[in-house]
Amino acid sequence: MQVEVGVIVEGKITGLTKFGAFVELPGGGTGMVHISEVASTYVKEITDFLSEGQVVKVKVIGVNEEGKISLSIKKAQEPTERPQRSKSSYSHNSGGGRGRQSSNPNVWQGQKTQNNKNMSFEDMMQKFKQVSDEKMTDLKHFNESKHGGGFSRRGGNNRHK
Repeated sequence: MQVEVGVIVEGKITGLTKFGAFVELPGGGTGMVHISEVASTYVKEITDFLSEGQVVKVKVIGVNEEGKISLSIKKAQEPTERPQRSKSSYSHNSGGGRGRQSSNPNVWQGQKTQNNKNMSFEDMMQKFKQVSDEKMTDLKHFNESKHGGGFSRRGGNNRHK
């Protein structure tokens, strides 16, 4: 089978590394999915998302001069599909109001709002700024509570002399 950029095919995962997964393509070729192309969320451990022998839908995103094939799982998904972790460590934000951090420290569960497809660029930027401000406020409150109300930038300790 001739592999072309942009084609979406199904393949079987034949190997996992810290940096990605090797996928056997129809016709016997092999391509690699870099860890950054596994899911639209942060992937710390590839084994949280993939396992050997798993059949996945991949999109060919590149073929270099040596014939090495670059693949993407996240770009092969429909825009409405959400990546599914094999280990359930997400907590979902079902309430309204501000977002909160889930039990997984690398996943932020923001406020549920309208779909980004229907938003203008300015609206998306405003939403991004609002979420960013919320994260910074939460981080500031966390640091203040952890350090007893803040810390001095002068250096040394703040004990009475």
